[in-house]
Amino acid sequence: MRHLTLTAALCALTATPALAQDARELSFESTELRGGVVMLVTNAAGNLAVLPGEDGVLLVDDQLPGTGPQVEAAIAMHAEDGVPRFILNTHWHGDHTGSNAHFAAQGTTVVAHDNIRVRLADAEDAWAQDGQILPLLTFGHDITFHMNGQTIEVMHVPHAHTDGDAFVYFREADVLHMGDVMFNQRFPYIDLGSGGSVDGYLAAMSMALEMAGDETQIIPGHGPLATRADIENSIVMLTAARELVRAEVEAGLTLDEILAADPLAGLTEEWSWGFICTPRMTALLYNDLNGSTETWPDGMTCG
Repeated sequence: MRHLTLTAALCALTATPALAQDARELSFESTELRGGVVMLVTNAAGNLAVLPGEDGVLLVDDQLPGTGPQVEAAIAMHAEDGVPRFILNTHWHGDHTGSNAHFAAQGTTVVAHDNIRVRLADAEDAWAQDGQILPLLTFGHDITFHMNGQTIEVMHVPHAHTDGDAFVYFREADVLHMGDVMFNQRFPYIDLGSGGSVDGYLAAMSMALEMAGDETQIIPGHGPLATRADIENSIVMLTAARELVRAEVEAGLTLDEILAADPLAGLTEEWSWGFICTPRMTALLYNDLNGSTETWPDGMTCG
């Protein structure tokens, strides 16, 4: 089965009606974390982590299709060479893998979970047709890098945001990149059509909570630099939101009736945002509770 979910999700995440390979100009904000790790945030897509040093650059995620040269220039502001030795993808969505091919053509080794390679190979989106986008090296459960004075532990977390998510922990620096298993201070996107689930998402966040200490610097897939307290808040919110929708499902209400009842109204001001607004979050939770792989109904927007 080939996957069509990525294009809609990617266009929505980048707030564009269509995604051209060269249509997005990025702005980068860099934050120097411990151990030489740099967090790069753009105006468009997933957060990056860069570890420069004499062993070469390790890059976690690489932004949108067609933005490779911009990512390269941003890395070069922190390293002698803007071309990473390794890129690690935290999951398969195009706002995190879109520059794989750009860097692979220059000799970068792309590393990812087995399921990421499968989903990228199955994707019908035009940008994913370049064979160099596929990870060259894949792993099943975990993999460890030893670079630039850091031990970088990569751990698969199953059926969370997708079925191929990975946490990246820079042990000596005490920096954790959670990929899209953390949308800091906003409703999360859980891709039910790509093997994600609310149970898996909560389990993965609980795993991160056990890993993190009070001083751990946490890079979310989207949103500002996070802390352990932010993970706790996200777990409390998502658990409460699901129970609010569950009560309506158990009362026999249809999705349209639940949307009209707006059980998540009390969470809207703090958590709703441009891509996952309250109606989409409600529909996502409803579909997950009912075993559907449709994240929300076709045509549902946040406009």
